Amino acid sequence: MIRLSGIVASLPSPSSGTLNIGPLRIHAYGLMIALGIIAGVWLMGRRFEQRGIGTRDDANAVAMWGVIGGVIGARLYHVVTDWSKFAHHLSDIPKIWQGGLGIPGGLLLGIIAGVWAMKRRNVPVATALDCAAPALPLAQSIGRWGNWWNQELYGRATTLPWGLRIDNDHLPVNPATKHLYASGTLFQPTFLYESLANVALCGLLLLIDRRSKPRVGHLLAMYLMGYGVIRFFVEGLRIDEAHHIAGLRLNQWVALAAVVGAGAYIAISSRRPSPEVAMTTAAEMPQVATEQDPEVAPPAPPESQD
Repeated sequence: MIRLSGIVASLPSPSSGTLNIGPLRIHAYGLMIALGIIAGVWLMGRRFEQRGIGTRDDANAVAMWGVIGGVIGARLYHVVTDWSKFAHHLSDIPKIWQGGLGIPGGLLLGIIAGVWAMKRRNVPVATALDCAAPALPLAQSIGRWGNWWNQELYGRATTLPWGLRIDNDHLPVNPATKHLYASGTLFQPTFLYESLANVALCGLLLLIDRRSKPRVGHLLAMYLMGYGVIRFFVEGLRIDEAHHIAGLRLNQWVALAAVVGAGAYIAISSRRPSPEVAMTTAAEMPQVATEQDPEVAPPAPPESQD
């Protein structure tokens, strides 16, 4: 629970990253991801039925392949971008319960696998992706708590009353002094910031979808823009090792690319007539009579003149 001492408070970290229920040992990191997936699939299935594009079984099938692709893509992204940790420890690559899932890679391969599953079940892809858009940040908001259990990916030192307390075994190196931070140092709880921001993004997307009825394909693009903004600022707080390009972390550049790409897609596609408008216009066009039209009699031949 939150510890209060005078006016100083802190968020505690769990003493262990596992839950022991009798002889059963559960890795909390994996449990958080599983709970996030369950919540996301539930919301996507509900939206499938509301839109009339499929059943909850369709949503479960799409989610199954999306999750498989997402986990593989997320792990590969983490391994590739942090290869120095795995170059001499290849056996650690499949140990996802120890942490290390890169969301950009998970989104890319997860969406590709999900689209493949949608086509197999004859589910309209663009509409289905819009149904999945609010479900993604919902799942992420729960899954991020796995970082709390593993005491990883927190931000820089802080004196804020909600600073995160890390035990001595997980204290990072202070980049300024090249020594471990002092015991009792509090850190920015970036997992909490991202979790709360994702919940807000989920609610915002649902509200936009209900009130504005955006064009097909735009809701997923809005998710990418929203999450890109969230991730850019959260990455700016983190102190774990990362590749830097022009003063920004690699994931910040990836987030900026997602924001720009999704924004460009919305801007360009908005200039084109929507499918609904095109169908309406085509229906209103006068039909040209042809000789094959049985309701139109052929013109009578001219009368002969003597």
